[in-house]
Amino acid sequence: MSGREEYMRGAAETARAPVTTGAGTGERNQGIAAAGGLLGAIAASSCCVVPLVLFSVGVSGAWIGNLAALAPYQPIFIVLTLAFLGYGYYLVYRKPNVVCARDEPCTGPRRGRTVKIALWVATVWVAAAVAFPYYVPLLLDA
Repeated sequence: MSGREEYMRGAAETARAPVTTGAGTGERNQGIAAAGGLLGAIAASSCCVVPLVLFSVGVSGAWIGNLAALAPYQPIFIVLTLAFLGYGYYLVYRKPNVVCARDEPCTGPRRGRTVKIALWVATVWVAAAVAFPYYVPLLLDA
């Protein structure tokens, strides 16, 4: 077989091979970012919002007072959570990576409904943790 025939055969095989741009890793990263955002939101609100929620549903105990020891770390938790959330929103709402096979219609990566819900829940939770010092006097005066 001549060099030209080998070149043509290799070009034909390349034309049939699918071209991917990392969609599988994008979906996994979306889940990781959403989970990190949720865990960070819980950590950021552990000193303030979590004890209030636990008391309001009837859970009590001396151990809840220990959660106040996490208050100095709240800004760190908030920054880490915002980083996870920002990365998660970037992965979910940016222009999708295109996965195409030659001579076939292109599809983008799926954006899981669960991931979107987790990102929005974590966002609301972090907003509650950040706004806690402002709205807790309104709750305690009533």
